[in-house]
Amino acid sequence: MSPQASRREFLADSTAAVAAGSLVAGLGANRAVHAAGTDTLKVGLIGCGGRGTSAAGNAMRADENVQITALADVFPDRMGHAKNIHAKAKQFQVPDEQCFVGFDAYKELIATDVDVVLLCTPPHFRPMQIRAAIEAGKHVFCEKPVAVDATGVRSVLETTKLAKEKNLTIVSGLCWRYDLGVRATMDQIKSGAIGDIVAIQENYLTGTLWHRGREDDWSEMEYQMRNWLYFTWLSGDHIVEQHIHSLDKALWLMDDQPPASCVGLGGRQVRTDEPWGHIYDHFAICYEWANGVKTFAYTRQMSGCKNDVDDYVLGSKGRAKILKQQIEGEKEWRYPKDAPKPSMYNQEHKELFAGIRSGNIINNGEYMCSSTLLAIMGREACYTGKSITWDEAMNSKQDLTPEAYEWGEVAVPEVAMPGKTKFV
Repeated sequence: MSPQASRREFLADSTAAVAAGSLVAGLGANRAVHAAGTDTLKVGLIGCGGRGTSAAGNAMRADENVQITALADVFPDRMGHAKNIHAKAKQFQVPDEQCFVGFDAYKELIATDVDVVLLCTPPHFRPMQIRAAIEAGKHVFCEKPVAVDATGVRSVLETTKLAKEKNLTIVSGLCWRYDLGVRATMDQIKSGAIGDIVAIQENYLTGTLWHRGREDDWSEMEYQMRNWLYFTWLSGDHIVEQHIHSLDKALWLMDDQPPASCVGLGGRQVRTDEPWGHIYDHFAICYEWANGVKTFAYTRQMSGCKNDVDDYVLGSKGRAKILKQQIEGEKEWRYPKDAPKPSMYNQEHKELFAGIRSGNIINNGEYMCSSTLLAIMGREACYTGKSITWDEAMNSKQDLTPEAYEWGEVAVPEVAMPGKTKFV
């Protein structure tokens, strides 16, 4: 397969594309009005792995007038699995000619008549794919995180601006922002239920995830793509790919204002064998905001250990547990047992489609970029052993793009060593 143009070439065209976007802003607005008056919204899925297959199901459950009409994936077997899962769904209407395979498959899907694309590929590919979708006038659901390096984050920020100009949707897969109980808990905190926030503790202490092994006929690129969790250029490491959910809630608590700096420690203590690539298995980071509030963030992927996934907020008048949806202290509160509790995964798609139909377009682009950079910033503080400021993180020149997107050999990076690995 011929290599796709590298992301470096893609990013070089970004500035010109944004400028050109203002010339076609009217097209995006007309598209939104047209979609608002259309009964059926056509949806294309890019990335047919577990999350993508589930997202397609969430989209169909969220709106009875949504149809899945196109699929794209680099691997035909993953696409086949998604087709088998949804084959009996009435809203799944994907003919063979609307199934696209390969590194360029996303371009072919975006060129069809879909109204909305679901971006569920490994995080590395999100900057180029969200750019292509918005340029083509498509509404977007974009899984988290949106990038694996600062270069990618800056690209997505530019695309976010273009989406606003074209009146196009960007709904983020940071799903806790769409959980009604978590929203209610956040509202309590922001209304003063625990007083002033003093400190935040974010825990994502969990076990290991899947591994798909290695087949003799796989190239190194295919092996890494199929086991993308364990390679920073594809996943961002688990602090970026998974712990971002916790870090996003810390950012939300701080009114989406970024911290001033962070310092951390991490390493690779248990998952040291070849199957685990080169990522860490634990991170601990302290983020500090300009007003002195600190977030202590801990994430671990190890089997046989105590798990704890929740958000603990300490205030001057009490404390909150966000995922348990409760307030303790001067004011006692819990999310009511009889209150609505729809699936947050369905809810984010429900609000996406409702926004398109009504013309009240949702754009989550800015906070999803900030949360992604917050996670990257913490990773780099641990990888290098340095204190890193927000401005340093945002202006980092790091670009983890491989030389080419093609089956064959690709480097296996060395494990980062604090005190030796350099901040770029």
